[in-house]
Amino acid sequence: MAKKRRTFTPALRAKVALAAIRGEGTASELAGRFGVHPSQVAAWKKAAIEGVTESLSDGRKAKVKRDQDHEAQLYQQIGQLQFELDWLKKKSGEL
Repeated sequence: MAKKRRTFTPALRAKVALAAIRGEGTASELAGRFGVHPSQVAAWKKAAIEGVTESLSDGRKAKVKRDQDHEAQLYQQIGQLQFELDWLKKKSGEL
């Protein structure tokens, strides 16, 4: 029988990552205390550090990028609808 894969809550992941960042013990010690694998401790610590830099970065640039992407998508949709309308007008005129 195959082992069932364990899942960890985001709260536990954050708790382990913060403990690793604070240096409350080695990865092995923290893994034993929280019941996870030492490589997970290192991965969660790395993800937390990278996430902090993203969350504290200037959000205006990300918003501008999202707005530009959304605008481009809307223009593409308008173009597609205009093409379909022209095609339908052409086909209805031939009948």
